[in-house]
Amino acid sequence: MNESLQNLNGAVQLVLPEAVLLATVCVIFFAAPFLVSERGEAPAGLRHRWGWLSLLSLLAAGWIGWSAAEVPHSTGPFVVDGLTLFIRSLTLVSGAVLVLLHWNQADDSRSGESHACLLAILAGVNLVAAANDLVGLFVALELISIPTYLFLLLPRRDAPAQEATLKYFLLSIFSSAIVLFGMSYLYGATGTTNLYAIHQAFADHHMPHNALVAVATVMLIAGLGFRLTAVPFHFYAPDVFQGAQPSAAAMLSFVPKVAGFVALLRLIVPTSGGDAAMQSWMMTPSANNLLWWLAVITMFTGNLMALMQHDVRRLLAFSSVSHAGYMMVGLVVGLHSSQQINGIGALLFYLVIYGVMTLGAFAVLIAAARSNRRIETLDDLAGLSRTKPALALVLSVFLFSLTGLPPTAGFLGKFNLFFAAWSQGSESNRLLACLLGVNAALGAWYYLKLIGVMYLRDPVDRSEDSRPLETPVLVAVAVCLVGTIGLFFVPSPLWTHIQSVVR
Repeated sequence: MNESLQNLNGAVQLVLPEAVLLATVCVIFFAAPFLVSERGEAPAGLRHRWGWLSLLSLLAAGWIGWSAAEVPHSTGPFVVDGLTLFIRSLTLVSGAVLVLLHWNQADDSRSGESHACLLAILAGVNLVAAANDLVGLFVALELISIPTYLFLLLPRRDAPAQEATLKYFLLSIFSSAIVLFGMSYLYGATGTTNLYAIHQAFADHHMPHNALVAVATVMLIAGLGFRLTAVPFHFYAPDVFQGAQPSAAAMLSFVPKVAGFVALLRLIVPTSGGDAAMQSWMMTPSANNLLWWLAVITMFTGNLMALMQHDVRRLLAFSSVSHAGYMMVGLVVGLHSSQQINGIGALLFYLVIYGVMTLGAFAVLIAAARSNRRIETLDDLAGLSRTKPALALVLSVFLFSLTGLPPTAGFLGKFNLFFAAWSQGSESNRLLACLLGVNAALGAWYYLKLIGVMYLRDPVDRSEDSRPLETPVLVAVAVCLVGTIGLFFVPSPLWTHIQSVVR
């Protein structure tokens, strides 16, 4: 009994930052209903208190996580290695930006539960990164999915929001079933749910590449492809992005991708890259071929569909699909590279940059909304350079970065992915690098089209807009802008840290 308590206490010590976030979630869920009357009336400015509490909880979690030590090769349910610490930092910083974006998106009566759901989602992502067991990994993925349903619905309960929530809910539970199905086959093939033990079984060649492993590989990639918005699991994205609040769409564009890619890394790549024999794919050899085709199809589908969009958020949804394809190039290359840049490092580097520039783009859309209308179609962006020139300039910077043009961080992100694929040496990966370049050119067409709409077209609505700019959103815009420009000129600290994570 004492040994069990000690093991439990040791496991909790590894996830203290997530425990802080979940404790805050419980406090908010308990206290929020007492501050709202039976008629749904809440004290004015209550959303500001919940916003500050959310930021403080993220700060406390970051402070606790900063002092955490790495514990590689753990046989327990959690592992704290370089990848865990890296994802924690990324999640907490991006979570603070999302709190700022969501600050005024929900009214006072629903803001508490909204912020609690966002904190639960962030805690779930961190637990995915710390998972060292199939059961824990699945529970962490569900800790992301279930609060997401409420996060989509709480700010607005009109027909578009309900439709978006229902579509996401139905497809999410379907993808969860596929993931669980794949995990069950992986357990049946290896006889264990511990990820480190599974990796050892493959590395020691004790686990033949049989049909069970092949089915598990396909099911896991398919189920997690939903979170990545990889084709053909992407079709929910444009409808959900269009119907949800802009802050919810911003969260969906980035946070599930982090969870999906980290889950794949935990399943496919060992917790530590110290042993050369372990630096390989742990699933079947066909996994690389499957990921190769998924990356190509996802890039082309996302970009070609984005070319035909007139709704800004649907366009950004397909843009999100194409960027998932770019990042899958890093998965295909993996840890194998003849140069200093390997695929996993390029993937993690691009994940940071993608978060900065896509959250920044959504932040500008929130800030540029009029008092009586959100930014929805291209017509709503027409003439923005004349009505709000500063926001138009900042949005142009984010769009240049999404295109991959210097002097923005997006250029370095795409260059690293291209160079990692090209330097790997195989003809298939060099072809993949060329296809990435072609798709970057395709993406430039619709990103530059948005800039042209802002600068070359006259405003459709010439009425005065009395809506003041909101401070939290402007802070988020400033943070993302500094990251987008700063990471181009000073990328070394981030890249050096990522290299220490993947080695």
